[in-house]
Amino acid sequence: MFSVEIALEEGMSDRCTLNDTTGAGGGEASPLEVEARAFADLRARGSIIVDVRDLSEFEAGHLDGAILFPLSRLESLLRDGGLEASGFPARDRSIGLYCASGRRSARAASALYDRGYRVTSLKGGLDAWMGSGRPLSEEGRGVLRPPEEARYRRQTVLPELGQAGQAKLLNGRVLIIGAGGLGSPVALYLAAAGVGTIGLVDDDEVDLSNLQRQILYSESDVGRPKAETAASLLTRMNGGVKVIPHAVRIGSENASSLVSDYDVICDCSDNFETRYAVNAAAVALGKSVVHGAIHHFDGEVSVFGGDGPCYRCLHREAPERDQAPSCAEAGVIGAICGVVGSLQAMEVVKLLTGIGEPLRGRLLSVDLRTTRFLSLKLRRDPACPCCSGVTLPTKRMDDAREF
Repeated sequence: MFSVEIALEEGMSDRCTLNDTTGAGGGEASPLEVEARAFADLRARGSIIVDVRDLSEFEAGHLDGAILFPLSRLESLLRDGGLEASGFPARDRSIGLYCASGRRSARAASALYDRGYRVTSLKGGLDAWMGSGRPLSEEGRGVLRPPEEARYRRQTVLPELGQAGQAKLLNGRVLIIGAGGLGSPVALYLAAAGVGTIGLVDDDEVDLSNLQRQILYSESDVGRPKAETAASLLTRMNGGVKVIPHAVRIGSENASSLVSDYDVICDCSDNFETRYAVNAAAVALGKSVVHGAIHHFDGEVSVFGGDGPCYRCLHREAPERDQAPSCAEAGVIGAICGVVGSLQAMEVVKLLTGIGEPLRGRLLSVDLRTTRFLSLKLRRDPACPCCSGVTLPTKRMDDAREF
């Protein structure tokens, strides 16, 4: 046995006796320690896994989905009373701690337990984990480096997000279809939030008439390719985000190859032919699509795919051309694009991080003349020509490229 003294607050201390799990025999586990099998069950049930080792150890290999919170930093924050504002998981969350041998995580677990946290330490640490035949993960990001901690602190202090959620954003890959009125706010907010990889699909060039609502561009960009211009701006805004421009027109012939490389698809397109092509590819590949559209002062947002309806369950066939005019014909106020695009960006964040309730199986309708929001339930269409396996003839609609 060995005795550990941990300073909980300045001028206060608490003594606790822990079993030394690093010895040859390992000894009996303390009440806060569990074997590798039980620790794996905690992960499967959604506990937040925290690695209390140093950065160099973490980068050499860590448990999949773990976030890094070195013991030295943890103890410093406990002394200074700043743990709650640091992005560490909230007290009401189940937390699993680990290190190399179990000693550091046991110290951390004892200190956190005394402060009211729901914590468990992996007995024997990663040595025991790997000794039981379980693998490490060397892929993905589970650690925030100091500049990222500062940059995203206003997000990570949210208990629903924390550093674990931010790590999911950094690992996320989102494809935005259309870098126009809706794609502009979506791209800006996702890049600002730290989504690690953003793909932009748009084959158009910046036109002077775009500047009234497409806030990715300025007067000096007129005549330049949208995808490349937007990618340059987003990279300057956040150098930690990888932005991939796809200066192509997406359609049935290339939708699958574009969609397959991304986790979430955000459809900001302006015509039914593109929406149908994206929807078909997403259904075939099991991807979620965040849909947004506007008309006059109205807008709509939903999440299609997964176990919910797809876009064709809502719009089985494209309307007649005179029933779906372009923005050049019908008119649009830029702020409406901002509202709907911001809602889409938030749906993407929820899908990537698992927080909140996405608009899957619901259609949010927005009337900005009266500032009214209406949520409607959507169900899968058993005769849907896309997700039900039923093949029905559909009409083709000319592209509307002026949105």
